[in-house]
Amino acid sequence: MFNIIPFQEEFRDDTIFCLLSAKDALGEIPRLNEDFLHIQEYYFDKGDMFWIALDENRRVIGMIGTDTISNSEMWLRRLFIKPEMKRNGLGSALYSVAEKYAITKGISIIHTRFFDSYIEAAKFYPAKGFVETERHEGLRHMIKYIKKANP
Repeated sequence: MFNIIPFQEEFRDDTIFCLLSAKDALGEIPRLNEDFLHIQEYYFDKGDMFWIALDENRRVIGMIGTDTISNSEMWLRRLFIKPEMKRNGLGSALYSVAEKYAITKGISIIHTRFFDSYIEAAKFYPAKGFVETERHEGLRHMIKYIKKANP
């Protein structure tokens, strides 16, 4: 069981732990990007969102953020799931929250990009309707066209 909420500063350390655990499980050397160190500034202050998923013990088990680049386009950022929580519908639930948010903003194209080595992402995004548009220097760029909300 889990609950998805907008990021709150009280969960900062646990969110960092979740991210580092997820990156380690992917075989990456865990590190934190600048946006992750300043979630309020990089997401909320720019009119975007960053959600976290909490388990029944209020521990962070997943996350996803948005980065709006125009009136009609948005990037997904930082969709990570704690390794032991994978394959429980958490990624789908987080993505669904982000897509619903995009629709309310009038977004019609959602972008994502991930390393070729992210085998799970390469299966997850096509299952959600994303199509690959390019590969460049070990990164895959995928997009999904979504329907705008009715005015």
